[in-house]
Amino acid sequence: MGADRLAAGRHTGAMQVIFTSAGMIRGMRAARPLVLGMVPFGLVTGVVAAQHGLSLAEAMLMSALVFAGSAQLLALEYWADPAPFAAVVLAAFVVNLRMAPMGPALAPWLDRLRGWQLWGTLATLVDHSFALSVAEQRRGGRDAAYLLGVGVLLWTAWVLQVGAGHILGEVVRLPPGHPLFFAATAAFLSMLVPLWRGLRHDLWPWLLAGVVALALHRLGVPAPVPLLAGAFSGAALGAWLSGRPGAADR
Repeated sequence: MGADRLAAGRHTGAMQVIFTSAGMIRGMRAARPLVLGMVPFGLVTGVVAAQHGLSLAEAMLMSALVFAGSAQLLALEYWADPAPFAAVVLAAFVVNLRMAPMGPALAPWLDRLRGWQLWGTLATLVDHSFALSVAEQRRGGRDAAYLLGVGVLLWTAWVLQVGAGHILGEVVRLPPGHPLFFAATAAFLSMLVPLWRGLRHDLWPWLLAGVVALALHRLGVPAPVPLLAGAFSGAALGAWLSGRPGAADR
């Protein structure tokens, strides 16, 4: 592929979006710290898959096709023989609704991609690659291959980590409440760092999202409703604050 441009730059106003191998490599390098942070999360998913009776091949194939740790863990919680197919699909759909706003947020890049560039990028888009790419866009980045580079590295690491976790789960039985099971929460918290724009922009939307989610959880509302309610309430407040006159100057 080389460092040559893979697709001609496409203009959008004053911004020219490009797609280069150099951008893809830069995205892969930027994602390397996240690979280490994903290790406990991937191991937990593999361990849980083994404990629910999935073979090593089934666990790795699920990871390669689904590539969504939260959805995989939720689906495994519903796992039975025979599997409640409709319940698993619905649960995974609901928890992945959080990804719906990612497309519009990344539209300056995604709208200019076609063919394998677009579909490969969408297939490997996850929370982590979204967070890094939004931060890259805010810095003025215009190489859309950066997003694919992050996604490809994370996808590869995820499949291998789940496989390693499955092997671990066959050897060691971890008790409920083991610190390793905190990995999912830790991984999602780490994504917030590059998205934080300071108290002035993000304090109130983030605070509202957390309060709503925690309040519904304490009231016993079943998952993933607290997560979704918190996310949408925070997003709504953020959109309202951004739309107010003079918001761009604050």
